Amino acid sequence: MIEKFINIFKVEELRNKIGFTLMIIAIYRLGGHIPVPGINTNALQAVMSQYSNSLLGLYDMFAGGFFSQASIFALGIMPYISASIVIQLLGAVVPYFQRLQKEGEEGRKKIIQLTRYGTVLLAFLQSIGVAIFLTSYPGTAQGPLVPNPGVSFILTTIIILVTGVIFVMWMGEQISDYGIGNGISLIIMVGIISGAPHVIAQQGRLLQEDIINELFLIMMIGVAVIVTAFVVYVSTGVRKIPVQYAKRVVGRKVYGGQASHIPLKILTAGVMPIIFAQALMFIPNTLASFFPVGNWFGEKLIIWFAPTHAVYSIIFAILIIVFTYFYTAMAFNPVDVADNMKKQGGFIPGVRPGKSTAEYIDNILTRLTLPASVFLAFVAILPAILIWFNDNIDYSLASFFGGTSLLIIVGVALDTLQQIESHLIMRHYDGFLKSGKIKGRRRF
Repeated sequence: MIEKFINIFKVEELRNKIGFTLMIIAIYRLGGHIPVPGINTNALQAVMSQYSNSLLGLYDMFAGGFFSQASIFALGIMPYISASIVIQLLGAVVPYFQRLQKEGEEGRKKIIQLTRYGTVLLAFLQSIGVAIFLTSYPGTAQGPLVPNPGVSFILTTIIILVTGVIFVMWMGEQISDYGIGNGISLIIMVGIISGAPHVIAQQGRLLQEDIINELFLIMMIGVAVIVTAFVVYVSTGVRKIPVQYAKRVVGRKVYGGQASHIPLKILTAGVMPIIFAQALMFIPNTLASFFPVGNWFGEKLIIWFAPTHAVYSIIFAILIIVFTYFYTAMAFNPVDVADNMKKQGGFIPGVRPGKSTAEYIDNILTRLTLPASVFLAFVAILPAILIWFNDNIDYSLASFFGGTSLLIIVGVALDTLQQIESHLIMRHYDGFLKSGKIKGRRRF
């Protein structure tokens, strides 16, 4: 394994990509410690500790802890994710966006630009909600959240938070273009991992205070190991559909006649359904921030959409299943695959080319996606289940033993390793494993 990592630094292009990615991540983490002026950070951290089991605490985890620090990157990358969801949903129902998706590179550039505009709009709305929440929150033992509230503070906060979102979005795009891995996903993963030291310290404190015992901790660690193994198993598993190509005689040469297969991934959508569903689950909390503190409807939204509440878990699981099917449909089109096979003289044994082949592939893909989507939904709500067994632990601690955090970390890590291994194999170096590749080793 050490030799495999040494090979990474032998490839100049790969070495530069990894170095660039690490540099951008370092800038993101360092810049996140710059506070927004005019906020009492001690009072804000005391308030956020009360919301550790709410959606605000989960948002703070996705933002790398920068929300509780009143950072310029407090909103993180979630406005960009939300804008991407809206654009992709519009692409399924609005003819204009459907045309853009079919225009190739030029259409992709227009979609990216529209996503950026949507990101700015959503960041503007969320920053207004944050400013209202900070100025309307009653005083704490450490003093008011905003010692000098006013129009100037609200305008300054809005400008700084929106600018921070734009800069984080730009850094994510730079990683995707010039680094290794998906920049947006890596930024989210780094933010989640940054909370690991706090989780470890919290476990030690809970053990010392006898809030949890060693047996319960061992059980949670075992659950994390089992869940991680299953996530890797499902993420890398493929269903191979056999394909036979007919022989064609062109001049004096004979083409085709060989057997191949179509690799259908068990989880075609990857980690994106989790990220998309989680972004939508932040919307109720954003709406609640527009209501004054103590408002009945705002308080109900916060209670119902707390990560440990049954309403939140049910809606979150349904969204994950829906987005898994939605993203799978966008990533893999059986009709296009069937048409390409027909043009190249390929066919699935026992299935007629054309429409019947597309229906056959679609049926298999649907059956594969159902258990994968249910599995993702179960793992995502696993922290709430753990808390129901022991309500002395908070959500941030339980999420490291299962749930959205674990799914994103494992999914993004696998995707990044796949890209690194592709670079190594392309330049005749061994990958991380002696036989096969990370992607698609298992057959179902």
